[in-house]
Amino acid sequence: MGLFSVPLVVSNIRTGQSETVAAVVDTGAVYSLIPASVLQRLEIAPVRTMRFGTASGEAVRYEVGEARFSAEGETCTANVVFGPEGKFLLGAMTLEGLALAVDPMKKRLIPEEELPL
Repeated sequence: MGLFSVPLVVSNIRTGQSETVAAVVDTGAVYSLIPASVLQRLEIAPVRTMRFGTASGEAVRYEVGEARFSAEGETCTANVVFGPEGKFLLGAMTLEGLALAVDPMKKRLIPEEELPL
């Protein structure tokens, strides 16, 4: 399908503090991943630590919290992984919460009901 980036607003659910980032759309990632430094700046607190498998087969542990996400005029609350610097991923669960789908031909996000056959 190829990778592409979209503007993604990440917000603290309680305070409304937000930041817009360029996130790579990654339907192979279950959760969205934002650098820990960005989430800390937004005062988003981790609520647990989870173990994840990477594409290389490595097992890693990351903290996970909750954030509000907005893209293409849609908003949802979803889990967010406190990731390494420079890595911004928009994952499948957040896409589902936003009711957005990937148009692989045009490399863009579209409302689910506009998916081509």
